[in-house]
Amino acid sequence: MKLNFYKYQGTGNDFILLDSRQKKIENPFLFKKLCDRHFGVGADGIILIQNDDEYKSDFYMKYCNSDGKESTMCGNGGRCAIYFANQLGIPKKNKIHFRAIDGYHDGFIRDNLVSINLINIDKNTIEIHNKYVFLNTGSPHHILFVENIKEKNVFQEGKKIRFQSPYLEKGVNVNFVKILKNNMLQVRTYERGVENETLSCGTGVVASVIAACETNKIKNDVEKILVQTLGGKLWVSLKKTKNEYFDIHLTGNVKFIFKGSILI
Repeated sequence: MKLNFYKYQGTGNDFILLDSRQKKIENPFLFKKLCDRHFGVGADGIILIQNDDEYKSDFYMKYCNSDGKESTMCGNGGRCAIYFANQLGIPKKNKIHFRAIDGYHDGFIRDNLVSINLINIDKNTIEIHNKYVFLNTGSPHHILFVENIKEKNVFQEGKKIRFQSPYLEKGVNVNFVKILKNNMLQVRTYERGVENETLSCGTGVVASVIAACETNKIKNDVEKILVQTLGGKLWVSLKKTKNEYFDIHLTGNVKFIFKGSILI
């Protein structure tokens, strides 16, 4: 059987996208093989675009990490899914409305930038500890504020935290964050499921911005907050009340890399 695939990247976070509307594909071993950078196509994860007629959204986005296992929400993956769905001609309007494992998301493409709306964050769910902040922006994130971000061994330090208590059961993504001038951030991320540092992490960037706002390290009274990742620039915009962060948008470039087919 021949499987057609499309590869996209959002600020260096790369994904294999599969149009699974006609026939569902459920094969974790295949997904892991496809993501292998030596014996497969190579990617941080797999994104399946599925029909979602029952819930009346444009599509359902299923995301699997490079270990082949279904995971929680992926922000950059969602932005790539929006771009891919637009190329497939799925949305009948400029604004795209789709569903993922954590609920509904909206997105749009404008001036070669792809923007996705992420879930609202209840402030009561944000855990502020002495050395770190924990919150879930569709995926769980352990946030560390550091100064020497360039010298950090993200793989070693991130892996240690990812597999330690209290994250033994489900794991966690680990974000190392440096506060720059003019309300800007620099973020490096160790991603669970990939089990390595990735060039960018969308939900991690949003979590880092919210953690910085909640600990008064930056102000969120600007229109967009710029975040630098190893793979490029992302912008986060959000609003807040006394109890929650809402109207959260993650915006950045998405690029089509190539398409192909593989015998499975």
